[in-house]
Amino acid sequence: MKIVLTDAQTVVDGLVTVDCLKDFGEVIQHGLLKYEEVAEAIEDADMVIVNKTVMDAGSLRLAKKLKYIGLFATGYNNIDIDYCRAHGITVCNAGSYSTDAVAQQTFALILEHFNNTAKYNDYVQDGKWKRSPTFSPFIYPLNELSGKVIGIVGLGAIGQKVAKIAQAFGMKTIAYNRSPRNVDGVTQVDFDTLLKESDIVTVHCPLNKDSERMFNKETFAKMKQTALFVNTARGGVVVESDLRDALENGVIGGACIDVLTVEPMVEDCVLMGAKNCIITPHIAWAPLETRQRLMGIVCDNIRGFLSGEPQNVVS
Repeated sequence: MKIVLTDAQTVVDGLVTVDCLKDFGEVIQHGLLKYEEVAEAIEDADMVIVNKTVMDAGSLRLAKKLKYIGLFATGYNNIDIDYCRAHGITVCNAGSYSTDAVAQQTFALILEHFNNTAKYNDYVQDGKWKRSPTFSPFIYPLNELSGKVIGIVGLGAIGQKVAKIAQAFGMKTIAYNRSPRNVDGVTQVDFDTLLKESDIVTVHCPLNKDSERMFNKETFAKMKQTALFVNTARGGVVVESDLRDALENGVIGGACIDVLTVEPMVEDCVLMGAKNCIITPHIAWAPLETRQRLMGIVCDNIRGFLSGEPQNVVS
């Protein structure tokens, strides 16, 4: 069996390897193929493992032997599911491997916004504390999370984990989800109510036709002027130019972003340098332990498929 990885460098490094995949056959690693290189690279593959590589009619057109696509991800918006169904290709994602990591990054961003830790460290390292007239200079704003309202968009595994952490901080947790879910301590509300009442709006829903561009000029206008917008889900849920306008014009208080519509960031990204905007380069899912867990799930998925009992099937 021939297993081809199209964008291995997005997961694999010196600490996380593909050794478990070698139990199933020959493994061919490509660091990061361009779209136009994919079709030829997977022409004789029995299985393909991808992270963000686009798998559609164009890239799959030569893969006549292909029966399985495994994802180094939970989201699968880069896979043409209809094409795969029509051609008998099973697609399995990695389930909720990154729940703890993404929830952790969500609060790392929230805490940075409200505590300004990096700015205070720069203040000290620049020698300014040495020249301060007081022992505790209030140079940058500091705010408590306790008592604040956090609005969670999407109550899947990550959203529920975020709610649990928020409750530990003494926050009031409300959520918007397409279907009702009974989660301890969480009050489900409609979308407009969440926008109106939240001090923090954090996104944890998949990117699909319902969520695409759901955060836009009209959405931001309904939020509190002091509200923080956090997105560790997918860049496509946001109209980035509208977010920049909301930040620059004081419509909302700030934003913390781990994902963009186009990644890596393009040279003229409208959010670069935006007021009160913290951006990290899509690393919420990437701690060492998380990637090791991910590799284990990918291998378990293949094992299940070969035994006739596929798991985490999305097509």
